[in-house]
Amino acid sequence: MPYSYVDHVSDVCIRAEGKSLAGAMEAGVEAMLNVMFGLEAIGETVSVAINAEAREPELLFVEVLNEVVSQQGLGELALRRIETHGIKEENGRLIYSGTAYGERFDRARHAVRTEVKGATYSALTYNKGEGGTHVLTCVLDV
Repeated sequence: MPYSYVDHVSDVCIRAEGKSLAGAMEAGVEAMLNVMFGLEAIGETVSVAINAEAREPELLFVEVLNEVVSQQGLGELALRRIETHGIKEENGRLIYSGTAYGERFDRARHAVRTEVKGATYSALTYNKGEGGTHVLTCVLDV
């Protein structure tokens, strides 16, 4: 599994890993969405652009997670996953572009678990581990 949950006193801490920074971001978004919904019940009939930027990879992670939460709420969606189109460096900033997939939220069909208010800077880390694996962690405010 490309993500796991880390013990935390009051909120939810996610740990995501991937063979690339993009892969770790995608795993982290899936981990967050899995806290919110039973993902197996969500189709992929709607797509929404996810764009974010920050100076450091871990800060970009928070921005991407919060953009997903924001787009989900604004569009009244149940999102299932994201696909990264690119992470480029420009003028000392990392710029993320991707697409989130899901469908319109339907209380009767979507198993709501826990509301995530947003990603925080608590326990926020980024490491490039053994074998080049990219690892991101952060605490979700639930």
